[in-house]
Amino acid sequence: MHDPGRNVARHLRAAATQTPDLTATLSPLSVSPQGRVVHAQCTFQQLDQESDAAARVFHAQGIAQGTRVLLAVRPGHDLIVCMFGLLKLGAVAVAIDPGMGFQSYLNCVRHARPTALVAVRTAHWLSLLPFVAFQSLEHRVTVGSRHWRQQLAQATSSDPRPLAAISAHDPAAILFTSGSTGAPKGVAYTHGMFDAQIELVRSTYGIQPGEVDMPMLPMFALFNPALGMTTITPLLNPTKPASADPAPIVAALISERVTNSFGSPAIWALIADHCDSKRLALPHLRRVLIAGAPVPDRLLEQLLRIAPQAQIHTPYGATECLPVSTIEAKELLATQRDTARQGGGTCVGRAVAGVEIRIIRETEGPLLTLAETTPCPLGEIGEIIVTGPSVTRAYDGLPAATALAKIADGERVWHRMGDLGAIGADGLLRFFGRRTEKVRTAQGDLYTEALEPAFRAHPQVARCALIGLGNKTPMVPALVVEPKEGYFPTNTGEREKFIESLRAQAASHPQAAAIQQVFFQKKLPVDVRHNAKIHRLQLSKEWTARTRV
Repeated sequence: MHDPGRNVARHLRAAATQTPDLTATLSPLSVSPQGRVVHAQCTFQQLDQESDAAARVFHAQGIAQGTRVLLAVRPGHDLIVCMFGLLKLGAVAVAIDPGMGFQSYLNCVRHARPTALVAVRTAHWLSLLPFVAFQSLEHRVTVGSRHWRQQLAQATSSDPRPLAAISAHDPAAILFTSGSTGAPKGVAYTHGMFDAQIELVRSTYGIQPGEVDMPMLPMFALFNPALGMTTITPLLNPTKPASADPAPIVAALISERVTNSFGSPAIWALIADHCDSKRLALPHLRRVLIAGAPVPDRLLEQLLRIAPQAQIHTPYGATECLPVSTIEAKELLATQRDTARQGGGTCVGRAVAGVEIRIIRETEGPLLTLAETTPCPLGEIGEIIVTGPSVTRAYDGLPAATALAKIADGERVWHRMGDLGAIGADGLLRFFGRRTEKVRTAQGDLYTEALEPAFRAHPQVARCALIGLGNKTPMVPALVVEPKEGYFPTNTGEREKFIESLRAQAASHPQAAAIQQVFFQKKLPVDVRHNAKIHRLQLSKEWTARTRV
């Protein structure tokens, strides 16, 4: 059934009607000499009118319902305006991380085949160069310029623009994965899936209209207008969150009385260290969501001290399905820390309402139906699969990848997370790492999140990665350690002493002795989106070449 009431942009229209004068976005303009961030303000009524105007501009430029639109707009107010303008039209936004590298970006564009571009001036001019990826483009709209502001002003009206009539199954966006363990893939989202995600996030975390959010990942800013939350754009480069200056971020968290924030462990570590060094607290935070990679225990302890009124959650999910499960830090530290350090996996909590999680025996090829799967008993490590209303059903234009990742189950579809895990008698899901990153040794399989937590607990370790040395199985298990600043061993004696202390730290772990070699690296390679997911397969290749195993 096609109905304007199924268009996910209706949530913004509702917020503009119910709370027209409430602040919708705060965009950083400058930083005062005293360190305060000065923001431009926009209300929900203004945001609704501005995105209506954007829809009119887009339509006048040839963008219509069903048009695929490459969205290359800087995070913040303009991105929200453009995204909701496209949703209101029924167009399909194509969102790709620019930080993944230019060639990978071009590959994604070529695969997505957009026929329109909504972009900042630099991306607009780049699209005019003779790259094959841009040959599908027929329409271009430049955002962020004075001309863009003039276009919006001329197209603004007090009369709401009717929303495109669509069904819950109509496409809304193509969101590309980060490609941290393979080539990035476009995930097909429908209006109904976005609706389900919005409701899951609202109900799982008890988010109330009128809250103030600072999302450290641009995609999460797009949920806020639908949730009735004010969005504050942080002063950071989203492709390099770990290199951000935490001072203006913390200043805005405090001055704007932010109640909610999502970010990776890398950005929250910067914020926590800054607060500790300046003896600052974040008293207004009600909840902090940290995801993208396993979160160190000491970071959770820091945040509980710095934000004493906040619940610190570590949700689990993926671009293909979000959220899947969640757990609060106090429970995690009180009951799960020792289990993780003893090889029991990193606890990622309980399934959120409406989502079902199962553990099945690992299978290399496609699984056409759920009947082809073999369930694992409680406590046994296997492959994690999930289903629910927010679980996407396909990759865009990739039938082989879809067949490998999806399992049919009547009207439902299960997604294979590509992760290993186990569900205990307590109903909690424990994460053991990516399937592709487990190390197959002569003595058996070793899992990254079974071994790394024991070594990660060392006070001088920033990150560490379990890798396999060799070009075929069985492999030689090794650990690559990124020491904290100031602790990198500079000679053989320091190196041996560090290794000795690492082994002592993990002495009670039943599999720690399996690690045959320990290497030190000043910076481990990490993903672009979160700056937290370690590229273990890359490390394995590099250290195999260096050690000639």
